[in-house]
Amino acid sequence: MNIADKFVELIVKADNDYEELDNIYLNNRIRGMIGDNIDETSESTDILEIRDRLIQTAINNEKIANDQTSKEILSDQLMDLYTPTPSRLNHRFWNLYQESSEQATNYFYKLSCENDYIKTKAIAKNISYPVKTEYGKLEITINLSKPEKDPKAIAAAKNQSQSSYPQCQLCMQNEGYLGRPGYPARSNHRIVRFELGGETWGLQYSPYAYFTEHAIFLAGEHRPMVINQHTFENLLEIIKQFPQYFVGSNADLPIVGGSMLTHDHYQGGRHIFPMMLAPIDREFDIGIPNVDAGIVKWPMSTIRLTSNDPDKLVMAANKIHQAWMNYSDESVYIRAYTDNVRHHTVTPIAHKVDDNYVLDIVLRDNQTSEKYPDGIFHPHQDVQHIKKENIGLIEVMGRAILPARLKTELNEVEKYLLGQSNDMASYHKEWADSLKLKYKFNFDNISDIVKKEVGLVFARVLEDAGVFKWNDEGRNAFDRFVKVVKEE
Repeated sequence: MNIADKFVELIVKADNDYEELDNIYLNNRIRGMIGDNIDETSESTDILEIRDRLIQTAINNEKIANDQTSKEILSDQLMDLYTPTPSRLNHRFWNLYQESSEQATNYFYKLSCENDYIKTKAIAKNISYPVKTEYGKLEITINLSKPEKDPKAIAAAKNQSQSSYPQCQLCMQNEGYLGRPGYPARSNHRIVRFELGGETWGLQYSPYAYFTEHAIFLAGEHRPMVINQHTFENLLEIIKQFPQYFVGSNADLPIVGGSMLTHDHYQGGRHIFPMMLAPIDREFDIGIPNVDAGIVKWPMSTIRLTSNDPDKLVMAANKIHQAWMNYSDESVYIRAYTDNVRHHTVTPIAHKVDDNYVLDIVLRDNQTSEKYPDGIFHPHQDVQHIKKENIGLIEVMGRAILPARLKTELNEVEKYLLGQSNDMASYHKEWADSLKLKYKFNFDNISDIVKKEVGLVFARVLEDAGVFKWNDEGRNAFDRFVKVVKEE
């Protein structure tokens, strides 16, 4: 069977949109994309393998150029034939939801993997391991899944007229979008619609997921990120609708926020992060009945609220947020405003434990100074050889997303530590020399020690980002803030 016919067979067998009566139609759609000269045959049942052969046929037939952008666009066009239309997918999702929310998300996640919207093969390349610290086991990942920028695409994008459609990569306009140089293909992209706070929102998955079932909840309207009482209400409402997931919001300010502040959205998924397992260091009375409150033993300054009443949790979260927005303590360099510029916000994260709702409120401050131009509460210069990017929601919870450069760079560090010829980057030298004083290295222990020490650097990164430090001065300052919260 030629590869076009085989691809059609697999599409029909999936029973997403098409039946056998559609075979000729589908075959002609595929030929229109790849050309009529199809000599190759296959009996494989791996649809992605067949897809890759079809792309190569299109290149051989000179239907597309042999570059990353053209191949990605064609790939998603082909997999779009395998994917239900948005309306049919939404019908199936919500029919399954009547049985359970878990059945619905299981269906959507499985489909998003099968149609290669979630790049499972690329994600499998990521390096991931735990490291024990005084805050529990942190999760270290080196992100190798995202493809490098295609120089040809960058050059082509410069020559293209600028487009404002889609408005950003989180807009619903991306559903089914063909793609262009410098902008990702999204033909096989689908979004589940649901109501949240009287508005239409969408649920989708992240193509390059950082954890299991990495979900994105996005506002139907293109508007900037904002943290307010409505945010807390939305997070808890999502947990009501999808109790198998956690959900959180990046902060709404630069430096302490995520990489996309222009579109209101949250992130969630099926993962238990280290922060969720962190214990309460000390409890306090927040002054709202049926709400337990406490300071979490965590490097980033976190208050945990627990209740079986979501409305009471919103009241408590709002109380903390309002107090923090205007709180300053010069003794620990905390300033709510400088020159009328706001510096304070929070990173809120919600999940469910049995019948209780848990809402963690992480206090953030995005000030800079002459000594710390990247941010006073940001990874400091001496740890930026490992991590210098913003500390967003995922890392706040204890999962490091470290740059791909570290895979090769750490190999060179290991050679240096073993006294071998190496090309170690100069910015690792101070750290590597400190490790030489701490350990006796050999071929058997070198890799484990370097992994461990990277994890300890990440713990320091989180400590730098924490506004109240884990020393007597920081504890006393945190207690002073808690006292202000009580009096609000």
